[in-house]
Amino acid sequence: MTSATAALSDLHRALDAPREVGGVATGNWRWTVRQRMTGVRDVLMRESEHPDDAWLSARRGTALRERRALLARIGELGPEVLESHDLDDVRVQGLRLLTDINHHLQRLRDLAYDDVELELGGSE
Repeated sequence: MTSATAALSDLHRALDAPREVGGVATGNWRWTVRQRMTGVRDVLMRESEHPDDAWLSARRGTALRERRALLARIGELGPEVLESHDLDDVRVQGLRLLTDINHHLQRLRDLAYDDVELELGGSE
């Protein structure tokens, strides 16, 4: 399992863990989710920011902007995880963020595939 897959899976499990309103269990849920968000943020921070090929630079620029937006969303959700009274809303926001990060990572894999296809030649 790659570090990205592990980090996303860990956050998903944390979001799906039982949570109770109030008490120690809620505090533990909040803290665990917040810690797992840090792992996901670290995965996004490790992405390369330097486009290599000119023909892919526009798509890489789009991916870079998307990454910055995802990092901003993680930054905004962090305090909500620790302070919000509506844990269901926090959970839904976290799951939506996970979905968007998965889509982002798939676009990065597509870019890597297109880069290799260009180097090796396509099916033509």
